[in-house]
Amino acid sequence: MTATVRAALRQLADGSASAASLLASCVERICNPGGEGARVFPHGVSMAACKQARASDLMREYGVAGPLAGVPISIKDLFDVQGDVTRAGARMLPEQPAAADATAIARLRTAGAVFVGRTNMTEFAYSGVGINPHYGTPRNPFDRAGERIPGGSSSGAAVSVSDGMALAAIGSDTGGSCRIPAALCGIAGFKPTASRIPLDGAVPLSPSYDSVGCLANTVACCADIDAVMAGEDTTPLAPVPLAGLRLAVPSGLVFDGVSDEVAGSFSRALRQLSAAGARLQDVHFGSWDHLAEIGAGGGLVAAEASAWHADLLTAHADAYDPRVLSRIRLADAQRASDYVRMLARRAALCRQADAELAGFDAVVLPTVPIVAPRIADLDDDEAFFRVNRLLLRNPAIANMLDLCALSVPCHRRGEAPVGLMLFGRHRADRRLLGIGMGVEAALKR
Repeated sequence: MTATVRAALRQLADGSASAASLLASCVERICNPGGEGARVFPHGVSMAACKQARASDLMREYGVAGPLAGVPISIKDLFDVQGDVTRAGARMLPEQPAAADATAIARLRTAGAVFVGRTNMTEFAYSGVGINPHYGTPRNPFDRAGERIPGGSSSGAAVSVSDGMALAAIGSDTGGSCRIPAALCGIAGFKPTASRIPLDGAVPLSPSYDSVGCLANTVACCADIDAVMAGEDTTPLAPVPLAGLRLAVPSGLVFDGVSDEVAGSFSRALRQLSAAGARLQDVHFGSWDHLAEIGAGGGLVAAEASAWHADLLTAHADAYDPRVLSRIRLADAQRASDYVRMLARRAALCRQADAELAGFDAVVLPTVPIVAPRIADLDDDEAFFRVNRLLLRNPAIANMLDLCALSVPCHRRGEAPVGLMLFGRHRADRRLLGIGMGVEAALKR
């Protein structure tokens, strides 16, 4: 199967592939009894996918093709798709088909994308690990025999791309939920500035931090998908040359607990970026020192999740994943004044962070400090929550400070996947994606 969105579009344009053939290739992988299809798509292939593909091919015959016409894309089970049930990885939501598409999904549909199916996820997107006790946990593509975690919460999204079940995947990102699984599975993952893509039609976790992101095999794929969802110019983005770029390398907590594999891959990546002409500078960001103030006691995420889940908790608390439930209930100890104070403090830190970033083109840091652990090693709650905190620590900085962020693979072929993360300033999304394309090219040399 064609590995990138742009290559697929070229094949569709020259007739060497059709939307139907691209979809058939995805479905073959999903239905492979030895693969991860049943855990990635627990509700099966979309019943409308074949019709979408046939309609796309017919429209192309008549010279009408949107910017993503015929491209097979998976949708995280957090977003409404007209006619499908949105379960958010849980068991207690009503089995009622959505009456309309979420805004981001509607834009993809208008652009001609073919929706392969709905991907598995952490229940209600509230974990960076990717384990789901209701529908199973997709295995990381690097070590299927070792049964390693895929990362979350967009677990199925990442594996759908890594295993060729889709060319790109739509996910959400509240504290790293696109970038964590992208890093652990060896693909690219993008989190936009939160306000660029409407959240309408998506089950919320924390409206203050939620954003609609994407995962794919390349940064260019992410850029193409992101442009459509943001309702922006879909002209293909070009890489930004790295020569002379000012890249900040932050000091402090983000390097605590970094494994040997991650440290080695990240150090090598920095040398490659420097060799490509980027100017690296060690920096201490004062705003980062105060993020714990808006994360205490579950922070804004727990407070906002608790408000949305209040009625469900009253009726169905026993149906929740206990680990998700415990995180929502962290908000029980918060007061209304705590929430108001955290909102105000966050706004001040966002302003401070934007000023601190003004002198740089991007920030470079490890996406997560460890490679994917084995699922069996997280059976114990203490181990699970320790790993969850580690996985969320670095990516969540971008959500808390309302930045855009991107993870690109930086490991060598055959090694455990490691992600290099880039932060860009608020609303500098297209610039960051262009820089990411340049970084990706430098790391592949």
